[in-house]
Amino acid sequence: MAARINRNIYRGILILSFLAVNGLILFGISSVLSYLNTGADRTSMLHLEVEREDVYLPNVTWEDLQNPGRPLEKQTQGEIERDYLSSWYVKNIAYKTNDYYGVKDYYTDSARVKVYKTIDYNLAHNINLNTTTLSHNLSLDFYSADGKLAVVEDKNVVSFKEVFEADKMVLQERDTSSYKAILLLEDGFWRIRHLKKIINDTVAAQEKVAIDYSNIKNAKGLNYYPKDSPWNMFGKKFNPFTIHLDFELIKKMGMNTIRIFVPYEAFGKASIDYEKLDQLKRILDIANKNGLKVVVTLFDFYGNYDVSDWTITNKHATIIVNALKNNKALLAWDIKNEPDLDFKSRSSTTVVNWLKQMIVTIKNEDVNHPVTIGWSSPEAATLLVNELDFVSFHYYKKISDFEKDYNKLTVKSQGKPIMLQEYGLSSYSGLWNFYKGSEVDQADYYKEIQPILLKNNIPFLAWTLYDFKEVPSEVAGSLPWRKNKQHNFGFFDINGKEKSSYNYFSLQKNKKGE
Repeated sequence: MAARINRNIYRGILILSFLAVNGLILFGISSVLSYLNTGADRTSMLHLEVEREDVYLPNVTWEDLQNPGRPLEKQTQGEIERDYLSSWYVKNIAYKTNDYYGVKDYYTDSARVKVYKTIDYNLAHNINLNTTTLSHNLSLDFYSADGKLAVVEDKNVVSFKEVFEADKMVLQERDTSSYKAILLLEDGFWRIRHLKKIINDTVAAQEKVAIDYSNIKNAKGLNYYPKDSPWNMFGKKFNPFTIHLDFELIKKMGMNTIRIFVPYEAFGKASIDYEKLDQLKRILDIANKNGLKVVVTLFDFYGNYDVSDWTITNKHATIIVNALKNNKALLAWDIKNEPDLDFKSRSSTTVVNWLKQMIVTIKNEDVNHPVTIGWSSPEAATLLVNELDFVSFHYYKKISDFEKDYNKLTVKSQGKPIMLQEYGLSSYSGLWNFYKGSEVDQADYYKEIQPILLKNNIPFLAWTLYDFKEVPSEVAGSLPWRKNKQHNFGFFDINGKEKSSYNYFSLQKNKKGE
């Protein structure tokens, strides 16, 4: 009996083993067939660690797709566009790193020779090129009947180039040119066979629109964050009811303008978070219902500025500007908060070049609203006066020096409106300022400065409505003597109670001492 049971067990084990082996064989065969029936993943074939779509997104338009021979299929159009842009991207990377890596994926044997010669020359002379293109306007000149050759004209390509010799910048150049490209379909990819610059174009100047500066010149208000979500007012913490109550309060103070901030990374960079964008639009709608104008500060917490990042930031700005430019509450675009503070870490040239091209980008999208930059001081605010529509500066120095500094800036502002975009005094009193601050000192500050601003008709936006319980380290760093005072700049404390400074700032409140 026992022997029979053992034989059955052995048979069962053999049968299960047979089935398992055959199952593995069938699985292996199906996996091989599946692999053979699919092309290799394109990213595995490229020599690039980073997808172009993540780091290079120039603006692209197609003007003409008419072809007397074979019609250009929609899918083929997308493939040509994708591979053509990738050819620019890999060339930009090759010139920046002086490395052939990836070039052969997008250039035929003959076409890549020119790229390699440039790289060899730059290596020999210790030269690096930092380049990008910002826009491409494509039209189809020819598409062969066999679907393997395409000729594309690329008009008014806007590009920017920085030339470094021994790691020192020796040249900057912004260029607008047109190109003719011949592309061949090889191994399923459209590769550049020939790329020729055909003309240096002069783009027609955009017609200037007369901007109404009356609301800028009459601006009276403050920088705004909700009390319980400073520097983090979007996403799950977005509370339209709280914002509405705060805007009602601001209006009751006699103010007509607020300044808000759009955090770059939190909004998704080029891949905009449309839920947050809708929240941003709703904030402007709430402001409009309360009779408030809004200065929108873009690129909060952004700090790269490198040429290779320009197409991403351009895409980000373009989406936001087009989403808001017709909103009645929009007063002005503020490109960046205190970018001059990044001069040491990123170099002034790098930062200013990024600001210049961003001014152009925003004005191309919105001709009706003025553009400014929130400089950290009146001295820095003399930069880019020619390019900006009005001048904005921040002031946290002694009031006794204010009028002197303001008058100096007035001389250099070329008659453009000047806005005091941030100012104020913290009421913080603690170990880290030797217990010298107080609500009384803060009130005295506004008692002194507000008459100066009103007397000289200076537009102003104070910092800020509320004291904040939490202040992120990204705002003022982690050093306690810097961070702690950021908690107490408000006209209301963390419980929403009026501080003494409110009496001297509010235009609707009887001023003490008068």
